[in-house]
Amino acid sequence: MTHPARLRPPRRRDDVTTAMAAAEKAQRYEAFVSDVLQRDLRRVQEQRDGVFEQQAQVLQLRTALTRLQVDLGCNFFVTAEVPSTERVFVALGYGFYAELTLPEALRHLDRRSRLLEQLSESLTRDGAKIRAHIRLVLEGLRELQGLQDPPTTSDP
Repeated sequence: MTHPARLRPPRRRDDVTTAMAAAEKAQRYEAFVSDVLQRDLRRVQEQRDGVFEQQAQVLQLRTALTRLQVDLGCNFFVTAEVPSTERVFVALGYGFYAELTLPEALRHLDRRSRLLEQLSESLTRDGAKIRAHIRLVLEGLRELQGLQDPPTTSDP
């Protein structure tokens, strides 16, 4: 025969301790999402926005070179009269310029555009991975807290 003390339900203290541990774990996960994952997502999105700006500049420069237009500022362009279009100076970055022929400059811009496109695609993939990690952690939190799944919506 079993002893009556062994048939008792678990102590209330154990239930409280378990609930406190679950709440503490949930807080750590929430802090991880807000402090790490969302910060990383913002950083990747800012980098991607910077790449998009560079792509726009390359496209603008390519258009200016093909039409021989000069930006006077605030995107105000005028057609330029250039005595010799054999050589143009192209800013490479960090204060360096290259003297190139017009076809070389256009090839350089094409290469630069392709590299920027690859970089933007990579950053987009990184952002998608971070969003997936956020969703995974939030699903784990929901399960840990015993909440129901939110209604599913289709993301465009």
